Amino acid sequence: MNISTTDLSTVRRPISQANGLPNAHYIDPSVFAEERQAVLFNNWPGLAVASDVPEIGDALPLEFLGMPLLVVRDKQGQVRVFQNTCRHRGMILVDAPRKIDGAIRCPYHSWCYSTEGRLVSTPHVGGPGQNTHEGIDRALLGLIEIRSHVWMDVIWINISGTALPFEQANADLLARWAEFDKPLFHGGADSRFQLGLNCNWKLAVENYCESYHLPWVHPGLNSYSRLEDHYHIENAGSFSGQGTWVYRQLKGEDGKSFPDFDGLSDKWDTAAEYVTAYPNVLLGVHRDHSFAIILVPEGPEKTTENIHIYYAAPNTDPDLRTRNTDQWKLVFEEDIFVVEGMQRGRHGVQFDGGRFSPAMDGPTHMFHDWVATQLQEQRAVP
Repeated sequence: MNISTTDLSTVRRPISQANGLPNAHYIDPSVFAEERQAVLFNNWPGLAVASDVPEIGDALPLEFLGMPLLVVRDKQGQVRVFQNTCRHRGMILVDAPRKIDGAIRCPYHSWCYSTEGRLVSTPHVGGPGQNTHEGIDRALLGLIEIRSHVWMDVIWINISGTALPFEQANADLLARWAEFDKPLFHGGADSRFQLGLNCNWKLAVENYCESYHLPWVHPGLNSYSRLEDHYHIENAGSFSGQGTWVYRQLKGEDGKSFPDFDGLSDKWDTAAEYVTAYPNVLLGVHRDHSFAIILVPEGPEKTTENIHIYYAAPNTDPDLRTRNTDQWKLVFEEDIFVVEGMQRGRHGVQFDGGRFSPAMDGPTHMFHDWVATQLQEQRAVP
C-alpha cells in the first residue's frame, strides 16, 4: 500500500468524533517502518534500564528495531549507548553481555575503543608493525554515540538526535513525579521478568492507558481498586494514563510492608499512578515501590515486554518481593488475551479503527492523536 494515503484526519478529531488508527498501523510492514522513524527514532523511547549494567565496565549488546546498540557503563560510572558497529569495516563489536576490563576490541581487526567511545588503538593499520597512518584520524573515528538519558532507571534514547532535550520533552512528567526523583533500588533477579505478546506494541500502550477494562479483565484488582476509584491522567504530546485513589500495600505474615520512599506527600498514602511516557515506556509509582515496562517492538505483530520492579531500599524482604512480582505478573498476564485479541481484530478489513468512549477512553485517544501527529509531521518533511 502507499503509506502516504493512510488517512489520519479522523484520528485527530475530538474524541467524540474520532476513529482509532487505521488497521495498517498494526499489521502493515511498510507502516511499521514509517513509525520506526517518525514515532520511535525521532522521540525518546526506552531501550533498557541502568540496572542492566550495574558496574563499571559492564556492556550489554541490544537490538532496537533492527539497529545494533551497545549499552556500557564507562569508567566514570556513566551509562552510555553506542552504535554497536566498528568504524573500520562495520563489524559488530560485542555479541554477548560481558565485562569490559580494558577496551572494547573489535574481533575482526582488533581496533579498540575506550568505554567513553574513543578510538584508542588501530594495530597494523599502516602496515605490519605500523599502528598509525596519516589517513586514519583516530579523533574522528570514535564510536557513534546515541543520545541517551537515565530517569527512573530507564535508559531513554533519541536515535535521530533531533528531539528536544529529555528534560524539556518530558518536563511535565518529571514535575508531576518529582517526589520519586530519588534513588531507586532494583529488586534483583526476582524483580524482573519478560512477556512475549503477539500484537503491535501500540496496543500494549493503549490497554495500559485506561482503567475502563478493569472490572472484566482484572477482577481481583478491581475487587479493592474499583473502576470508580480511578481517574484519568492526560498530558497532550507527552504522556497519558490512569491513577487510583485506592492503593493497597502488600503485607507479610508479620504485618510488615516494604519501606516507603522518603518525603512523599500525603496523597501517596493511598494513591498510585500509571502512565505511558510516550512512546513505549509504561511506568507505575506507589508509596513503596515502582515499576517500568519497556515495550520492545519486534515487528508489526510482535512485542516483548521487559518488566522491572524497584524499591525504596536496597535490602527488602525476598519473600515479599516474590509475592509482589507474582502479583504484578498475574495482572500483566491477564492483559495478554486482550491485546492479542485486538491484534487479530485488526485483520478485519472493514474495521475502521473503532470509536472511543468520550468518558472513559481519553488517555488512549490522546496516545492515538500523538502517534498521528508524529506521522503527519514526518510526512510533511520534503
